[in-house]
Amino acid sequence: MSNSEAARSDALGTRVADLKARMQQARITMSEMKTFQKVAAMMEDGQGGIDGDDLIAASFVTDTLLDKETP
Repeated sequence: MSNSEAARSDALGTRVADLKARMQQARITMSEMKTFQKVAAMMEDGQGGIDGDDLIAASFVTDTLLDKETP
């Protein structure tokens, strides 16, 4: 492995560890993660990715839909 590959691997490991810590701190459940994956898959034509701006927009749409369902 070259030095640049090792540096990228270390950087990725750091990012993953940071993300894991933030998710644990936010107490994101597996059910919530599965819901996110469903939304991401729908928004990116089944590719499973989602743009940050789209995620923000989806949160507003979800709030609006939930408001309509609440009596």
